[in-house]
Amino acid sequence: MTILLDERVPRTLDRLLREWARDDHRGATLEAWLFEDEAARRAAEQALAEAGIRARLRSAYKPLVHAFLEEFDTAGVTRVSVRYPVHRGADRLRFLSEAYPLAALLEGIETRFEPGEPDLTYSVTLEYADGRVAEQAVFAPNRLRTNHLDQLDLTPTGWLKVTNRPGGGSDLDEPLETEIEQVFHKVMAAVAAHDWPAEEPYAETLAIDVTIPGIERPLTYGDEVMSTREALHEDFYFSVLEFFKHRSGRPPDDRGLQPGQIVPDIRAGEGDALVRVSLRRFGAPQDPVRPEQEIETADAAPGLAQIHRELAALPGQVFEGTSREGRPVRGLYRPGSRPAVLVTSGQHANETSAPVGSLRAVRRLLANPEANIAYIPVENPDGYALHGRLCEGNPRHMHHAARYTSLGNDLEYGSSEPPYEIGARNQALALSGAQLHLNLHGYPAHEWTRPFTGYLPRGFELWTIPKGFFLIMRHHPAWAATARTLIEAVTTGLSAVPGLAEFNRRQIDICAIHSGGTPYEIINDVPCLISPDERHPTPLTLITEFPDETIYGEAYRFAHTVQMATVIAAEEAFASIMSATA
Repeated sequence: MTILLDERVPRTLDRLLREWARDDHRGATLEAWLFEDEAARRAAEQALAEAGIRARLRSAYKPLVHAFLEEFDTAGVTRVSVRYPVHRGADRLRFLSEAYPLAALLEGIETRFEPGEPDLTYSVTLEYADGRVAEQAVFAPNRLRTNHLDQLDLTPTGWLKVTNRPGGGSDLDEPLETEIEQVFHKVMAAVAAHDWPAEEPYAETLAIDVTIPGIERPLTYGDEVMSTREALHEDFYFSVLEFFKHRSGRPPDDRGLQPGQIVPDIRAGEGDALVRVSLRRFGAPQDPVRPEQEIETADAAPGLAQIHRELAALPGQVFEGTSREGRPVRGLYRPGSRPAVLVTSGQHANETSAPVGSLRAVRRLLANPEANIAYIPVENPDGYALHGRLCEGNPRHMHHAARYTSLGNDLEYGSSEPPYEIGARNQALALSGAQLHLNLHGYPAHEWTRPFTGYLPRGFELWTIPKGFFLIMRHHPAWAATARTLIEAVTTGLSAVPGLAEFNRRQIDICAIHSGGTPYEIINDVPCLISPDERHPTPLTLITEFPDETIYGEAYRFAHTVQMATVIAAEEAFASIMSATA
């Protein structure tokens, strides 16, 4: 093991108390914005009050949402107007997005958002049933910082304001770099300073282990939760990927980079933050223990061993690839007289509804002796195992560290010899000759943010807010009409899934309010993107996207039921289309 960083970073809240809860500051008024939960901030306010300091400690993360939850009187409110900042250093919709999911939390109250001033303040008007009108200003502390790409980001930050200081001391109104910001920048500096090899992969595992206080606050809409620790994981993972792309001269949207496995593991702690960055070897593959479940009613991701047992019980010819860490990538092919279809799931292994949904669907399809199916339930078993391990500490986080393979690339884009994970898909295509690939995916079930590099997830802005079950159709140019016919048929079939239309409408409506519209087509209540693309070997590729990172119970069962229904509807529609054109 090689240690790049091993440090204790003092907790900003404790430092604030040490510096200000003293007799020589008695009578002062203090406001601070921190990445701390409400209970910790209220306890600190009480400690400051006992020292004679009038204090109000607010959240630096999503300050408008916190203001509505903690400060505003919303009883009897009939109308809310929010003018959000439009700062020249950020995307014009950045602060509208940061107000998410306020429109849902204020359900039943007329709510309007409109662009405001080029500053850092939300202007809020609350109108009450009794005729009262309250005007509120909500400061959103941010500052411009140079990032790991030598670009400027407008990033949320801690802040300190002090007035009425005894003895005529000067007022303070300035950024306050909190421990979570320091941890992020120390880690990125340590990664940048290391002498990396010239050739990829740069390491087997780059591990970023952090224990830190913070916010973990579930909300009353959908799966929404405000989590600074999850945000730190996401910012670390994608920032390190961006750093290596930039270092290698690759474009920002490149998915073929193979730096090695990048694993931020962010755990809840008290007191000072602890951070360690290390380079580790893989060791023997070890999968987390998951309880055995009935696949039809599974309420969480099953273990890989169970999925492989379920696969072995299906009729067909078994084939196998090998992952970077040495896990099997298993699939099967069962020929038939119908047009061949390739079904895959688990390419991005933190998208866990797809393996169960695909398994349920393939079971049903193979009951028809004419079905012609090639199938791989988990294409990225190393990521699947990593996701299970990370969920032991943070079960609800989206854990994008498990998205790519242990080489660090999206398996569909990698080029290596041996081919590792993509080798199983290549075998499936060679055996079946499929012209339709049903590639099952998911995306975050709650808001996805990167607050320490500007807030919105760079390159993935479309996916920052859940917008229901989504379909992406990619087709070779000559297959455009067939692609349109197929997606129309599939979405018509999905209309029979109980609750799906309502689920989609609700999420689309709220997402549109906070993202400025719907930059996609809606077909039979399903948001869709259809585009020509010759990169894929099959002329038709239908990609599912269910907001499933990371859900459980009834929400998980609904997710894999929708995935199952899509596969069945698509195979049926494709067979019908191809027979009509034969």
